[in-house]
Amino acid sequence: MRTIQGNLVSKGYRFSIVVSRFNEVISGKLLDGALDFLHRSEVRDEDITVIWVPGAFEIPLVAQRAAQDADTDAVICLGAVIRGSTPHFEYVANEVSKGIAQAALHTGKPVIFGVLTTDSLDQALERAGSKAGNRGFTAASSAVEMVSLMREMDNGTKA
Repeated sequence: MRTIQGNLVSKGYRFSIVVSRFNEVISGKLLDGALDFLHRSEVRDEDITVIWVPGAFEIPLVAQRAAQDADTDAVICLGAVIRGSTPHFEYVANEVSKGIAQAALHTGKPVIFGVLTTDSLDQALERAGSKAGNRGFTAASSAVEMVSLMREMDNGTKA
């Protein structure tokens, strides 16, 4: 049996982080968490590009464009879509999640879903660094592991 898995060693990896400006009080905390993980993993500032977009709906297009850049190994998508009293939440949450997945499939690079979809501002705050940890931190961890995994898979096919 052969097992392939990634690890959390990230030296030399380059990341783009696409962040929604809408609900910036939340997305800013998610960005802080992602940067915290990347810096703890010895990723240099010059290997991180932060790209701000107006809202969550705009994340997939910019994420795909960032992933197409040869200087990017993975894209981390951060934002918050908080349920309101209209169906707007469902439309945005569905399209953002589908778009991020499509960006990964079209580019063949890890494009990580770090967009909170919550019923309330309190839930979003919990997931952006209070009770429930910081999902930006975990999204960055997933990005590092996925870059490592993809490289391991590439090495396995070249052998």
